[in-house]
Amino acid sequence: MSTEPRPSSAPRTSNFLGPIVPPSEDMYKCVHCGFCLQVCPTYLETGLEAESPRGRIALMKAVEEGRTGITPAIVGHWDKCLQCRACEVVCPSGVPYGRLMEATRANVEQVFKRGLKQRRARNIGFNGVLPNPKRLNRIGGALRFYQKSGLQTIARKTGAVRLAPGGSLEKYLPKLGDKFFVTSGQIIRPEVEVRARVAMLGGCVMRLTHGPTLEAVTRVLARNGVEVYVPEAQGCCGALNVHSGEQDSARKMARRNIDAFLEVETDAIIVAAAGCGSTMKEYGELLADDPEYAEKAAEVGERSKDIHEFLSELGFETPKGSMATDGVDLKVTYQDSCHLGLAQGITAPPRELLYAIPGIEFVEMDESLVCCGSGGTYSLFEQEMSLRLARRKTDNIVASGAAVVATANPGCVIQMEQALARAGEGAQVRYIIDLLDESYRLGDDAG
Repeated sequence: MSTEPRPSSAPRTSNFLGPIVPPSEDMYKCVHCGFCLQVCPTYLETGLEAESPRGRIALMKAVEEGRTGITPAIVGHWDKCLQCRACEVVCPSGVPYGRLMEATRANVEQVFKRGLKQRRARNIGFNGVLPNPKRLNRIGGALRFYQKSGLQTIARKTGAVRLAPGGSLEKYLPKLGDKFFVTSGQIIRPEVEVRARVAMLGGCVMRLTHGPTLEAVTRVLARNGVEVYVPEAQGCCGALNVHSGEQDSARKMARRNIDAFLEVETDAIIVAAAGCGSTMKEYGELLADDPEYAEKAAEVGERSKDIHEFLSELGFETPKGSMATDGVDLKVTYQDSCHLGLAQGITAPPRELLYAIPGIEFVEMDESLVCCGSGGTYSLFEQEMSLRLARRKTDNIVASGAAVVATANPGCVIQMEQALARAGEGAQVRYIIDLLDESYRLGDDAG
């Protein structure tokens, strides 16, 4: 396998066609050292070279050099990548693997014809639902009615769910919350002296599945002297689209959010979902070639802050309410969401918050930085590998002895809740911000 760049004078023989192609200079930074093998979730599970970053880059080089076309087998190996970015952290050559894979997937979507069912699902989800907040709300409302009215129970018991289009995916639907988080231009003002003014992302999935957690974010911020503005015109950040190669729709969604978040002057843009935060911080890269939005995109990227990161930098009020029960501390472990711990490099602030909460015994689990297998839409389209990684994560949670696993991303929460339930384990999955909010309120109640 070649590790040297093709001479610049050589004629282009690449089989990467179309307007978006992966940058060859990024491919040829890889020297095949193998450091990435020890941290790649799919390689750890399979031991297959083609399921490693090094192997996937070798396939990219083969296409770039015209030695092969973009075949179903090659696309299958690229699709297996979770884009967790673990390889970037250990790569001594600085290969920007995330950027490389995103461009590769964008190219695949331009030139490769997927199966009819997947094409339909992708078109509906990425182009019909996620970019349209009102449509997302309607679908969310219908799904919540289906889950809470008893229809879901009937459909499953009678087997009717198997007859519906996409019925095999029904069991992977997240449980929608009783209350959706509303982005209506509201301003949440603190009762104490204002220390900062921020805008806040509601997002798409988290807004429907974990609305109360977003409410907790506003309470925690207000308690710490932060005025929170929730722009009405915002929508999905585009993360799922970016990771799936749907670049055009992702850029449209980014522009919408840029306009929404720059309409008022704020000190920061707060993001509570790790995947969304990672994408928004990279808006500048996503729209680098857009003369109208490049500068504004970079500004939004610089202003975007993960909630744990922001609280750590601001300095947060020490919570006083104990999470202990009958004098016994609550044992809590932490799962580093890939796009927080790896893509954003934020590992200390979440732990700082957990250590600050009274009545918590914090324990580290093995492989806390190994992906849980959620990966956005990965759990829908790559079910077998997603389930294998979920079982691996469940084993590590159970081995830690923790009663609660804390995390910072809706996909991780949903994935681990379902995995623990399948395994018959009783550990709870909770957001760090919910634990902090609960401790604040317990302290208030205790006087």
